Amino acid sequence: MPEPLIRAVGLGKSYTTGESLVRAVSNVSFSVQPGEFVAIVGRSGSGKSTLMSLLGLLEKPDRGSYTLKGREVNNLDEEARAAVRSREIGFVFQMSSLLARSSALENAELPLAYAGMKGARRKRKAREVLDRVGLSQRLHHWSHQLSGGEQQRVAIARALVNDPALILADEPTGALDSKTADEILSLFEDLNRDGRTVLVVTHAPEVAKRTARQITLHDGMIINDSQAEDSLPLTVRLEIVDC
Repeated sequence: MPEPLIRAVGLGKSYTTGESLVRAVSNVSFSVQPGEFVAIVGRSGSGKSTLMSLLGLLEKPDRGSYTLKGREVNNLDEEARAAVRSREIGFVFQMSSLLARSSALENAELPLAYAGMKGARRKRKAREVLDRVGLSQRLHHWSHQLSGGEQQRVAIARALVNDPALILADEPTGALDSKTADEILSLFEDLNRDGRTVLVVTHAPEVAKRTARQITLHDGMIINDSQAEDSLPLTVRLEIVDC
């Protein structure tokens, strides 16, 4: 079996609310292979978004271990965690959160600008990812000139521009109508077919069923992890056949 992209063992995260202790994530263990398309599902309050924050290095767990690309990342300092986030993880949220006074191209360039990439190379890479998400004709449109679906495509391009190992999407279709949501999910499917590893956090069954694997949370714990063998990445299927 190849090295997992993600390996979580006994992850836990608690919050104090008044005099109450809320266990948002409790003893969560799972792994994700490169090239998987996974939904993390559960009703509101199940711990989905907290788990995504832990996997995205936006928060630190109280306990357990988290390995990304073979590297234990729990105990990194904030500067090192920010570097890993910038290099290895692309985020897509429910709201696209584009800069209002910037074009689609300028929004897609933003992570590269933070990384210190020079202008000409930065623009070329941003153009490439915008073309990949079907927006080559909308490069110079401002955010308010784009539809909701186009804005989310820019957000996906922005998440892709650093060529991350992992794409984390938190309710990426939650603010879209059903037709536009279908188009965005089709784009994620295309990206996954290109070999991208995608984790989608959702409460919507119609979104989860588009993925190859569903991890279900309830009260911060995994209660189900289901995946059809024929939807595993090819390298994993070969390992199953050989073992």
